[in-house]
Amino acid sequence: MRGELLALKAGHVFDGARVGPSGMLLVEDGMILDVDFTGSEPPFEATTLDFGPDAWLLPGFVDAHVHLCWDGTKDAVAHVTSDDRETLLDVARENAARSLDVGVTTVRDLGDRDYLTLELRDRLPAVQRPEIVASGPPLTSRGGHCHFLGGEAEGADELLAAVRERAERGCEVVKVMAGGGDLTPGDSPLMQQYHPDDLRLVIAEARRLGLTTAAHAHGTDTLAEIADLGFHSLEHVSFLTRYGVGVRRAVLDEVVRRGTFVSLSAGVFPEYEPVLPEEAARFGAMDEIVASGARIVPGTDSGVTAAKAHGVYPYALVGLARYGMPHLDVLRAATRGAAEAVGLGGTKGALRPGADADIVVLGSSPLDDIGAVVDVRAVYRAGERVR
Repeated sequence: MRGELLALKAGHVFDGARVGPSGMLLVEDGMILDVDFTGSEPPFEATTLDFGPDAWLLPGFVDAHVHLCWDGTKDAVAHVTSDDRETLLDVARENAARSLDVGVTTVRDLGDRDYLTLELRDRLPAVQRPEIVASGPPLTSRGGHCHFLGGEAEGADELLAAVRERAERGCEVVKVMAGGGDLTPGDSPLMQQYHPDDLRLVIAEARRLGLTTAAHAHGTDTLAEIADLGFHSLEHVSFLTRYGVGVRRAVLDEVVRRGTFVSLSAGVFPEYEPVLPEEAARFGAMDEIVASGARIVPGTDSGVTAAKAHGVYPYALVGLARYGMPHLDVLRAATRGAAEAVGLGGTKGALRPGADADIVVLGSSPLDDIGAVVDVRAVYRAGERVR
């Protein structure tokens, strides 16, 4: 409730960088006023909620790659292509609520139709949705990956116009299909869709307008072409070749050297494990990427399949741990790291004075068992409890 001083207490607090014992957060008007690790008593005027000695307070989780308008069914492509605007907005509203329910308080939407995610952001108050960073329809070649979303653009004039349109509409990021994917007939994850000169043009114009850039790339050859161009983040990074997974070490080293964010779509719902062989190929490079020291953040790709329906986020964190990421690093990637990747470092992904009061309460220690991220006891969005 606005104007009410809240004191949230738990046995442990992860502030986005470190773990402290016997923590207390003071929250008012949607912001964090103070973080206390001394065991002090809360102010007498505060409404106090003590979640107990086993509970953990964390910054709200950040998902760097979602599709809110996609319904997460086997017919997701057909629905996002043909359903009317209001139907898709209803889908997006439900998916936004599901994201909050599992502790995701910020999302970067990297592919909608007709800029519907911006409309959703305008329609819903903050406490009914995660913070949304939006790309609108991704830029793609004629008939290219996800062209049905309306983002086809080729040649310098069209690409520059597309970037400017996204800036004018209020997008914060430009998503580019640098390579192909599986969702479009006639397309392939191994295809390269743009010449590097075109991509440099997009990156430069986006920077001039204050937008970040994200590149979809599965294929090893595509990754080799774009690793040194200056994209803010690379999505999927599957290192696929005609013969399976083929990590090209020089390419990965360049990504690490540049500090480019790598948004890995690790994790599926447990009932879909083990995944099919052709899907497992997408995960084949993850252990090597994790070991490389790349700036990894979780980007679930929520919505495109049933295995990755919205709400899958906790299993993405479990997946990162499975591929060798230490539990503390998983938490850092899911909070502070992902907030930086989506352009909201400082205000999101951290529990500190002045940060937004987006908070997750877990029932047990995720350092002891990363599976604790599935056990969400409470969620606060802009200082209001939403679960």
